[in-house]
Amino acid sequence: MSATPSLIIVLATRNQGKLQEFKELLKDFPVELRSLQDFGPIPEAVEDGLTFDENAYKKASFTAKVLGLPAIADDSGLVVDALGGAPGVHSARYAGDKATDLDNINKLLQELAGETNRKAAFECVISVAVPSGPALTYEGRCEGEILTAPRGEGGFGYDPVFYAPELGRTFAEAGMSEKNKISHRGKAAGELVAEFDKVLIWLKQRLAEAKPPKPDHRQFEGNDWSLPKAN
Repeated sequence: MSATPSLIIVLATRNQGKLQEFKELLKDFPVELRSLQDFGPIPEAVEDGLTFDENAYKKASFTAKVLGLPAIADDSGLVVDALGGAPGVHSARYAGDKATDLDNINKLLQELAGETNRKAAFECVISVAVPSGPALTYEGRCEGEILTAPRGEGGFGYDPVFYAPELGRTFAEAGMSEKNKISHRGKAAGELVAEFDKVLIWLKQRLAEAKPPKPDHRQFEGNDWSLPKAN
């Protein structure tokens, strides 16, 4: 008996680290994950949404349509109560398009100087889309607060100033496995994995619906192809 063929799914990223993370998450399912690095040059999706949900869908849907394959994309960032939800969807570019993590952290701390309300949360949305447009969405959120100065050498982004009460330390002070158990991305990915059997069924149904109908060969019955064409 032949093995069930793997379904190719594109992870809408060129980040090989993220690809390996998702491969590990979905290793028990009959899927073959590929990244944008596995394909020729394709235009970048325009991430101009106002929410993480919109941007995750834009990336997943755009990638699926361009490549003709189901795609997974995520969007995430930091939302700070005292800043009205900023930096939000602009988290990676908070201090400018070419800002480093340290640049973004410094701007955040400047914006919060003297502020007593330090409540914040990391949010993540994962979107699974098919070329015809429909998508599934999974969300994760991790509550915490912003410290007045960085602590820890690990992690990336805002991790050094994001204190997680559940851990009793910043994300930058926590180990990767420890962080992933409570992180926004870990929670969203956990929801995806928990339902992935159903996701595969949904994907196969949507892909089958999008296929063009098989030609009805009965329309050619009675045609005598041996007859000479009329002048």
